[in-house]
Amino acid sequence: MAKAEIFADGDFVVYPTHGVGKVERIAVEEIAGHKLELIHITFDENRMTLRVPTNKARTAGLRKLASHKQFDDVLATLKGRARIKRTMWSRRAQEYEAKINSGDPSAIAEVVRDLHRNSGQPDQSFSERQIYESALDRLAAEYAALEKLDKPTAAERLIAHLKSE
Repeated sequence: MAKAEIFADGDFVVYPTHGVGKVERIAVEEIAGHKLELIHITFDENRMTLRVPTNKARTAGLRKLASHKQFDDVLATLKGRARIKRTMWSRRAQEYEAKINSGDPSAIAEVVRDLHRNSGQPDQSFSERQIYESALDRLAAEYAALEKLDKPTAAERLIAHLKSE
C-alpha cells in the first residue's frame, strides 16, 4: 500500500473531479462536536474552496501534481495513435468522462488524444468537442502548474505536442 501523501500549505494538488487547486492551509476545526484536521484547497478558476479531512484525502483521490517524469509518460500518451472503440457514442462518452474525473493525467491524455481532430478529419459533435475541451483544460491546468506557465500556453504546448510527429 502506498504511503499517504503529506500536503503542505502552498502545494498544488489535484482533486479528481475539480482539477488543480492549491492548499491554502491545513487546520483543525470543530464540526458537529468533532475535531477534524482539514485541508483547505482553493480552486481559483471557479472561486471554490474545498475542505477535505486529512484522513480522507487519499480515499477522495487527492494527490500532488504529477512529477516531470510522470508527465513525460503523459506526453508520450498524447503522441500515441488514437484508439477509438466502435461502441455507441453515449457509452464512449461515459468512459471519457470517467477518465477525466479519475484525475489520472495519463487517462486524461488518452481522452485528449482520442478526441483530437486534425484538419481534414470529420467535424466533432458538440458533445465530443465539450469532452475534448474539458479533458484538455484539465490536463493543461496540471501541466501549467507543473511547468509554471499560464493555462493557455500549457494548452498550446500540449496541442503542439499532439501534432508533432
